[in-house]
Amino acid sequence: MAQKTWFITGASRGFGREWALAALERGDSVAATARDTFTLAELVDRYGDRFLPLQLDVNDREADFAAVTEAYDYFGRLDVVINNAGYGQFGFIEELSEKEVRDQFETNVFGAFWITQAALPYLREQGSGHIIQVSSIGGISAFPNIGVYNASKWALEGFSQALAQEVAPFGVHVTLVEPGGFSTDWGGASAKHAEPLEDYAAVKEAAAEARKSRVASPGDPTATGEAILRIVDAEKPPLRVFFGRTPIETAKADYAGRIAEWEQWNDVSVLAQG
Repeated sequence: MAQKTWFITGASRGFGREWALAALERGDSVAATARDTFTLAELVDRYGDRFLPLQLDVNDREADFAAVTEAYDYFGRLDVVINNAGYGQFGFIEELSEKEVRDQFETNVFGAFWITQAALPYLREQGSGHIIQVSSIGGISAFPNIGVYNASKWALEGFSQALAQEVAPFGVHVTLVEPGGFSTDWGGASAKHAEPLEDYAAVKEAAAEARKSRVASPGDPTATGEAILRIVDAEKPPLRVFFGRTPIETAKADYAGRIAEWEQWNDVSVLAQG
């Protein structure tokens, strides 16, 4: 199989780093971004000129375009573009500040949007390419205490589904990777927390217990390397794919409930037609 050139945001740790390693280990080339490229120094030493570290804050649109251009100029093409940079903002809806909400969207939605826009001209000109958006089971379902995170991932899902239809005629694929719970620091060091309101204390405790049951057996991030290679090598890659065992059951229950409720209220839907 021909070697590929990857562009991965948020590669200092977690999925981004594991996927960069998976690509590099099989002989591919990778441009990887991080807010601090010191975190990528080991990969430079190990893989030489097949690895290009780029300092980037994805919230900066101009810098996003410059980073993609630098990667393309360095390697001469882009085959796989992965929007992995992001974080989890915790807090009930009433607790969140304007800044916390805007910051969540700036990174999780607009950062991915700008990188996608920057890469598309190169992919269209090549007549090939694969954009992978890192979403979440929280991108198709929603849970208490991460409502704004859910909102950001639902937005990512929406524009990416539209994008897939727009770029298919140019030979460009789009895949939304939707992980369940994994042993990353998503809920740890990289997470942010709103100032709590005492009125929600009991509800928040119940939500925390429910979350524990959802992620009782978190996945192993190192195992996702092989999975991502399967996706990028597929002749017809999926628009959506779960990572982990548990998301499929959550999705089935959620969507069954939606359909049942839509059907229950369909007489009102027809009434509204006029």
